[in-house]
Amino acid sequence: MNLDSIDPQAIEIIKNVGAFIREEATKFNSSFIEYKGKNDLVSYVDKTAEKLLVEGLQRLIPSSGFITEEKTINKLSEDYNWIIDPLDGTTNFIHGLPCYCISVALQYKDKGKIVLGIVYEINADECFYSWEGTDAFLNGKIIHVSSVESLDKSLIATGFPNIKFDRMKNYMEVFDYCMKNTHGLRRIGSAAADLAYVACGRFEVFYEYGLNPWDVAAGAFIVQQAGGKVSDFNGGNNYLFGEEIIATNVKTFDSFLSVIQQHFI
Repeated sequence: MNLDSIDPQAIEIIKNVGAFIREEATKFNSSFIEYKGKNDLVSYVDKTAEKLLVEGLQRLIPSSGFITEEKTINKLSEDYNWIIDPLDGTTNFIHGLPCYCISVALQYKDKGKIVLGIVYEINADECFYSWEGTDAFLNGKIIHVSSVESLDKSLIATGFPNIKFDRMKNYMEVFDYCMKNTHGLRRIGSAAADLAYVACGRFEVFYEYGLNPWDVAAGAFIVQQAGGKVSDFNGGNNYLFGEEIIATNVKTFDSFLSVIQQHFI
């Protein structure tokens, strides 16, 4: 698989779908909102964007399968699978808040690993991307995680659980620690953006639970390609399907993992 060729073609497809989402934002209203569950919102924009992404990416690798948030396609491959979130930050989009992303990763199933990741933040026109064997990039420029060495000088990103509240006490204990012992916390509303911002050094740490593979697959890969570290709350590798994730620069990883394990493990 020639990822050097696949990546720019995938970016073009993703940016075209981003233009569709940007245009729909100008005429979206609350009558278009649908509910997949309590606090779990969706609209025709998510579904149409996903169909457009699938159509375009299918042409790039005809034998590929798909793992998608909106389930507009049900197809897995023994070879390569695209993992797609067509609109990460749907609640932001619906309320007119300007941070939402398209997140696309390519997984090589035989090795169970991600080999390509793209996160496109639509409003800022920022495209974060990488593929196996190369650096991480933002709009063509190489990016790296930050060089901050300690949590007390770190800015932390997180997301608020909206449907799974069984670990809220543990979550709030970590939140309390971060409020008192870091430069602060930010909740942007898009895990894909949070991860991309760790990759380019805007955040030192991101943590959250209750996430799905399409939320984190591309961003986690880009963090790693930018020199960062990613794990589950045990310090292991089950962050893609394990519904919990820590992503940091290298120098804060051990310290933050220790904080997580004091309260979650």
